[in-house]
Amino acid sequence: MTYERGLALCLVLEIALFASIGWNFFTAGNAGEIVRASAEIGLLALALTPVIVTGGIDLSVGSLLGLCAVVLGVTWRDAGWPITVAAAAAVVAGVVGGGLNALLVARLGIPPLIVTLGTYSLFRGVAEGVTAGVRNYSDFPESFLFLGQGRIGVVPSQLVVLVAAAIGFWLIVHRMAVGRMLRAIGFSPDGARYAGLPVGRRLGSVYLLSGMCAGVAALLYVARLGQAKADAGTGFELMAITAVILGGTSIFGGRGSVGGTLLGLATLAVLQNGLRLADLPAELAGVVTAALLLAALGANRVLQGRSRK
Repeated sequence: MTYERGLALCLVLEIALFASIGWNFFTAGNAGEIVRASAEIGLLALALTPVIVTGGIDLSVGSLLGLCAVVLGVTWRDAGWPITVAAAAAVVAGVVGGGLNALLVARLGIPPLIVTLGTYSLFRGVAEGVTAGVRNYSDFPESFLFLGQGRIGVVPSQLVVLVAAAIGFWLIVHRMAVGRMLRAIGFSPDGARYAGLPVGRRLGSVYLLSGMCAGVAALLYVARLGQAKADAGTGFELMAITAVILGGTSIFGGRGSVGGTLLGLATLAVLQNGLRLADLPAELAGVVTAALLLAALGANRVLQGRSRK
């Protein structure tokens, strides 16, 4: 909790800084734009929280988002499916991709870093192969575009999806027995097995959830930009992992919180938006993000050492 309070203070200082130097930063309209731009990464970060709590990693979520976006475009425009059926097919594609990761990690025992590094290339390669690297799907129905561009009252429509996902993952990680199992697996997989916990099933479930969230994030992405192409979600996996680690989840497993992930997401989203509105170099966002990630990793290491003592 101390770490999260410190991160919340950094977020407040960040907002105060950009409100003073950024043009049109401290407005309701810009707050909505921050939500819109960060919703897909937020979904991926929420899904990666239980994955990293188990001591795992999923580098394939950004590529899987791109593949799901292509599935949506192909099934809707080329196959002529109704948009609702095509959207369901995109989410199913995400579940299938997550299932592949789950099979290789949970059943075959291959290290998740190697597995998801391979599927990272596989999913993006399939998406580029289907579209020949250049085909772009657009002209989606207005009813679908509302998911990424509409408002419910004054609230961006993506916020409803993000809040629902946050509540679901908060319940899983913090209020259900499965959350305690995930932390036990992160602390010691062998110890969890000796205690009789279903380690394989639990590991498989978090990678399935990660794939499903990549499919839903693909829908938000396509609805927000109005187009689906193979490079959708490029770099999103790194941003999502950074948000999770910045939020205090231990990269070594065994510790993490959904609230911290949301704080990490907000910190990154405000940083990128504020730098742009302050007319500062775009490259600065990458430098500051990297510095924050390294600082969070150092803090995680210190906290881990203290907990062992």
